[in-house]
Amino acid sequence: MADKFDVIVIGSGPAGYVAAIKAAQLGLKTACIEKWKNDQGKGVNGGTCLNVGCIPSKALLDSSHKFEMAAHHMGDHGISTGKVKVDVAKMMERKNKVVQQLTGGISGLFKANGVTPIYGTGKLLKDKKVEVTDFDGNTTAYEADNVVLATGSVPIDIPPARNNGDTIVDSTGALEFDEVPGRLGVIGAGVIGLELGSVWGRLGSDVVVIEALDKFLPMMDQDISKESLKILSKQGLDIRLGCMVSGSEVKTSGKTHKVDLTYKDPKGEEQTETFDKVIVCVGRRAYSDGILADDSGVEVNERGVVQVNDQCQTNVPGVWAVGDLVRGPMLAHKGSEEGVMVAERIAGQKAQINYDIIPSVIYTHPEIASVGKTEQQLKDEGVEYEVGTFPFQAIGRALATGEGEGMVKIIAHAKTDTILGVHCVGPAAAELVQQGAIAMEFGSSAEDLGLMVFGHPTFSEAVHEAALAVHGHAIHMPNRKKRK
Repeated sequence: MADKFDVIVIGSGPAGYVAAIKAAQLGLKTACIEKWKNDQGKGVNGGTCLNVGCIPSKALLDSSHKFEMAAHHMGDHGISTGKVKVDVAKMMERKNKVVQQLTGGISGLFKANGVTPIYGTGKLLKDKKVEVTDFDGNTTAYEADNVVLATGSVPIDIPPARNNGDTIVDSTGALEFDEVPGRLGVIGAGVIGLELGSVWGRLGSDVVVIEALDKFLPMMDQDISKESLKILSKQGLDIRLGCMVSGSEVKTSGKTHKVDLTYKDPKGEEQTETFDKVIVCVGRRAYSDGILADDSGVEVNERGVVQVNDQCQTNVPGVWAVGDLVRGPMLAHKGSEEGVMVAERIAGQKAQINYDIIPSVIYTHPEIASVGKTEQQLKDEGVEYEVGTFPFQAIGRALATGEGEGMVKIIAHAKTDTILGVHCVGPAAAELVQQGAIAMEFGSSAEDLGLMVFGHPTFSEAVHEAALAVHGHAIHMPNRKKRK
């Protein structure tokens, strides 16, 4: 038996590495196991988020946005650029450098905080023993007082369009294209599908997004969803709702490969579209495969989700699980905060998370973001509420930067005026919604936000005006209701 630790974390994604660092900061002897390795065969931290998820996709979103601006919009500012070309290889090189810098940063943080990194595949055995199989196939067993499972999630594969690593890929493969596809099919109009569709659409692909649901972004407030659909469609994304993919066939002609994708349209009629590449983005599933020995005792449901309580404790004392592996939205920041909470609870502190105030963001351009309850949820719950909205077209900073599309929507309780939800599609939506999250965490009312002084000119003024609009007090647009 090798060393014994106070805490062993299996997985070094946003949930795992944060849990490990926090545990070490609290004086606990901590190790973190990671099976990810780079092209040189060396272990790297960061999990899906840093290696093939949040970070590389945002790097490509930023690069593709800059290309689109240079190619199509700089003339609006009186700037002539001539013919703009895209170098996909250079773009990918930049993306990889960003990833390497951040994953290397975690290694530095582990060293600075005294976390022991262990590279290989971890498996929880009985009595909180952890077996690690290294990259050479050698196994080592460790003991721990507490084990934190943080193995994340993986893309869902679907039978009608199996990932072949070339013409049909998942989100990971879509981050590695070596050229811009002429025609791109995206299965799934969720967060990942819209972001990846935006990346390649900006660079020149003819993008068709096929979504089985008949509503666009149903998890978002519907006013925001409708506005987002209008904006993204105008950008060139061909979003087809209520279409169920039923099959695919790869056809080869010489060195050329095409995919015939078959789906049923909303009328139930079968349609076939031909694409150069197809990205399958129908969601992710908890990755609990192989991490639990049969006698570990940890309960897992039929979807592979590890069962935990509100404090992320499993049914086995001393075993915890966090992030995408457990219930709730699959969001890196949710997992990170769970990692902090678990480390603090292991150390004897009474930490908890307010799961009602977790922001969600789609990094299209403009961004789409939300926190708290939607209007539809409040109707279903029978809660009385008031709504205030404000368009960016009435915000000076937005017009000055050419970003006047979208709006901010604030929902407040009809009697107490407590802010219940903040929703936005527009410039810097992710940052603006976080302002709402901070206000909600402290129990602020719409009136409180309306009384605050916001800098001018800023995008944040849309939040201020939306808060004022809840009671018909907006200054820079006609109010829909009488002043009280």
